[in-house]
Amino acid sequence: MNNTSGPAIGVDLGGTNIRAALVDINGVVRRKQKTRCSGDFLNNLFGLLEELYESGLKGIGLAIAGTVDKERGTITSSPNIPGIEGIDIVRILKDKFGVPVYLDNDAALAALGESFAGAGKGLKSFVMLTLGTGIGCGVIYDNSLLDIAAELGHMTVEPDGRSCPCGGKGCLEAYAGARAISNSVLKEITSGTVTSLSRDWKGEGSSITPKEIFKQALEGDALALGELKNAGRYLGIGIANAVNIFSPEAVILTGGLTGAWDIYVKEAIEEASGRAFKGLFDKTRIMASALGDDAGLTGAACMSFVNGE
Repeated sequence: MNNTSGPAIGVDLGGTNIRAALVDINGVVRRKQKTRCSGDFLNNLFGLLEELYESGLKGIGLAIAGTVDKERGTITSSPNIPGIEGIDIVRILKDKFGVPVYLDNDAALAALGESFAGAGKGLKSFVMLTLGTGIGCGVIYDNSLLDIAAELGHMTVEPDGRSCPCGGKGCLEAYAGARAISNSVLKEITSGTVTSLSRDWKGEGSSITPKEIFKQALEGDALALGELKNAGRYLGIGIANAVNIFSPEAVILTGGLTGAWDIYVKEAIEEASGRAFKGLFDKTRIMASALGDDAGLTGAACMSFVNGE
């Protein structure tokens, strides 16, 4: 790796905002910008990149929730940005900015970022789980990002279980993701379950956030506590499967749901410890991300350092 390399730009293409960061060869974020995703998507993206562009730029990396065709440089499916599928976004940005452009799944790039400059630095192998509305995954093996789908959020944990937005049934994220937790709580409230969370519900069409659920759980609300623990048990099943398949040095967790670590994640660790092969689990650390929301941005930029000359 050339230590005199210029910086790179990492971009996180979200459903609400487009976030971008200028990142140096050591994985340090030098500057960050964001703009709304709505309206003219491409012009918004161009404006953001122009603000961060520097002479000697190594490249641009794009992180997106969804599936990508890296050979064609297109996004094949994105639940966050309808209508972007099939656009030759890599070629468009290459032509406009004259630098290499890379594209990959946001959870995979969060793993790369964490490996480059976060909690995974120095580890040869780990599994990264992003715990938000859904559950994403990236895998570092033998110091490299595995070029696999790694859709652990869509492993089946309940045959013929809850419907998942992916079209399947019984997926991990349909039980352990933030959307699933909130929906399960709302179902209980509307069926008449007595809970302090009823105070947080604004009526039909509104939701209750995991943050509100965690707060009430800490105050002893039985429904909130039970729902977080139940989701944590399913997460534990997912972690145990990941440990048994990849035998990683660590499972690194990031995303909004890690804010409920003391209930949700602790329950997951307890469940995983009883399901995974003991010899494998005992060698696996369960740890929090060091980069947090910047993991995907950092990983997106780092594609330029990993793949560039």
